[in-house]
Amino acid sequence: METLSNYLLISSILFSLGLFGVVTRRNGVAVLMGVELILNAANLNFLAFARFGGMNMSGQVYALFVIVLAAAEAAVALAIIINIFNNFN
Repeated sequence: METLSNYLLISSILFSLGLFGVVTRRNGVAVLMGVELILNAANLNFLAFARFGGMNMSGQVYALFVIVLAAAEAAVALAIIINIFNNFN
């Protein structure tokens, strides 16, 4: 049975794992993976509240915006990491 609390439990687990990855890792790529987990937890919350709070499209629009933002953030961060690696190597 699908309930809102099940989605929120999975989202909180994803957020906790992402926060743990951001706080404990020193590798840039691992930190980016943690940030992606945090953003996916936010997406899951948007979609769950959109589904159980009414059938409007605002949750899907917000989730799509977060996905685009995450892709741009990952591209810029990886470009910065590669540029730093090339300058110091």
